[in-house]
Amino acid sequence: MPLVTSKEMLLTALENHFAVGAFNANNMEQVQAIVEAAEEERAPVILQASQGAIRYGGLELVAAMVKTVANLATVPVVLHLDHGPDFEQNVKCLRVGFTSLMFDGSKLPYEQNVAITKKVVEIAHMVGIPVEAELGRVAQSSEKLTEEQVRALMTDPKQARQFVEETGIDSLAIACGSVHAMRVAEAELDIPRIKAIHEQVPHIPLVLHGSSGVLADSMIAGIEAGLCKINVATYLNQAFVRGIKEGLAKYPDEVDPRKSLSIGREYVKEAVREKIRLFRSAGTIDSSGGFRSPARQFRSTELGAVE
Repeated sequence: MPLVTSKEMLLTALENHFAVGAFNANNMEQVQAIVEAAEEERAPVILQASQGAIRYGGLELVAAMVKTVANLATVPVVLHLDHGPDFEQNVKCLRVGFTSLMFDGSKLPYEQNVAITKKVVEIAHMVGIPVEAELGRVAQSSEKLTEEQVRALMTDPKQARQFVEETGIDSLAIACGSVHAMRVAEAELDIPRIKAIHEQVPHIPLVLHGSSGVLADSMIAGIEAGLCKINVATYLNQAFVRGIKEGLAKYPDEVDPRKSLSIGREYVKEAVREKIRLFRSAGTIDSSGGFRSPARQFRSTELGAVE
């Protein structure tokens, strides 16, 4: 089916207390693995392009790969810009067919974050594309911050309400205890903070970045508290590299890279399957591509399908 937008998908997740997996892909094998897992699990899925992926493969190629795989799928697939650094890149992604945008102004002063986010929202909403923005800041593991420093960066619930009202965004990425690029799951989310933010903006889906380092039970509690989109990147990269290493060890004299890459693809597929089940989105899509009862039914046309 054609690419869809994330708006109704995330609102349905919010209404029915599950989260949609948003998986970062860097190459063909990862794109295939993500969508194949979603197909088999009958789950909606968001494929994300990070800045690294865009630099590596090029914006047009990334968009073309995801569009092609989505057209062959029977579950809703979104192409989302992850951590868009400025207004210009959001415009470029809009032009090549991304169906969900993000401006990340979390490192900017509040007023500047609001101003640029509003500009992105204005152009995106003209053509029915939703926008995610970030308030507070999710730290990088390379920063080696203390627990107190991570907490100081967390999203303020009352400011979240002001930010949503001033920008008109469709989803809000919050800082609530996760850290980007963690290789071991050991972080606990601030569940009371998530609940407090959800109470301030009850109709806005909340997004978790940096989930690879978060304990499973904490993510489940976060979904119950209002998280509707959960980003996964490092966990998939670890699985892919692990599979390639296994292939190289198994076929040391093989010159066909597909032998090892295909093992990496299967490892990614299983990692995505695991997360889809954890996020409770497995089995939510019926054979025609809509959400099963009791979830609110919708079809690709209602999602703003694009060719």
